[in-house]
Amino acid sequence: MTRLAIDAMQAAGEIADFSRRMAAGALALATLEAPAEGCSARDIVHREDGIVLYRYRPQAASAGLPPVVICYALVNRPYMMDLQPDRSLIRGLLARGLDVYLIDWGYPGAADRFLELDDYVNRYLGGCIDHVRHTLGVPAVNLLGVCQGGTLALCHAALHPEGVRNLITMVTPVDFHTPENLLSKWIRGVDVDRMVEAFGNIPGELLNATFLSLMPLRLTSQKYAGIADIADDPAALANFLRMENWIFDSPDQAGAAFAQFIRWFFQENRLVLGGLMIGGGRVDLRQLDCPVLNIHAAQDHLVPPSATLPLRGLIGSHDYTSFEFDGGHIGIYVSARAQEILPRTIAEWLEKR
Repeated sequence: MTRLAIDAMQAAGEIADFSRRMAAGALALATLEAPAEGCSARDIVHREDGIVLYRYRPQAASAGLPPVVICYALVNRPYMMDLQPDRSLIRGLLARGLDVYLIDWGYPGAADRFLELDDYVNRYLGGCIDHVRHTLGVPAVNLLGVCQGGTLALCHAALHPEGVRNLITMVTPVDFHTPENLLSKWIRGVDVDRMVEAFGNIPGELLNATFLSLMPLRLTSQKYAGIADIADDPAALANFLRMENWIFDSPDQAGAAFAQFIRWFFQENRLVLGGLMIGGGRVDLRQLDCPVLNIHAAQDHLVPPSATLPLRGLIGSHDYTSFEFDGGHIGIYVSARAQEILPRTIAEWLEKR
């Protein structure tokens, strides 16, 4: 049996140095100002209840394309799309002359516990799209759905195909029962009705803890240990703080809509198997006949490629493009490589249509 040769004095010195750098990093973080929600100039153009629609101010000459409406997930805040000047998908789209709108779902309160998916898919998302169409005088918009927001966008486009000219989905779950889907495996056994009965609205902190538990070492201890390596880098510390602010800025979820999403999608997989009814309308992806660009992340632990790629065989459209980004669920928004690749890919795809 081979014994490891450990220099006790060297080990003690390394531990002391690590502790010093961690303390310095923590102190520096404590002195930083709280990051703002997004970095690009925008205006509120539409409100309904707690839902806000933003229009971003142009940063380049217009490309002459229909507007892009971004539908983000309900479970996180949408400023991940515009986190900082050099980490902003929205800025990348604006730089290519696109007219960009973003839906902010806000923070559901106690009075919102009875909101259903019908409200989000038809009334709120539909209201935002109709506002853009009527204000600009265009028959249809380009709809960009992100993560859970992509699933909502698919449902809306299938129910109201006349209002969607092109559909882009990013890291969007479609088949919720693939073997690699750890979140789906965990949540399929949850009594969601009992959760809603106990909480009313589902606490965002509870959902956030669930997401972190999927990769506990990497997303907690390993991540925080990395502060020691950036203790003397103010820019890196500011980037770290922005990400932490976003990760833990988790809105509560409207109880009824949450229960429906968990039951119909995670537990019953209705988007793939059929039988999905929202607001009295049957969601049949074969009714979706507009061009579709489906973007997924190769190392995504929340929405593995196997969960999103089945979309190709479910839609009625013959104009389908799949694009794989070599990264993870968060890296697809904020990695340095994504800033050039994704805006260019989206803009060029839209220009051809």
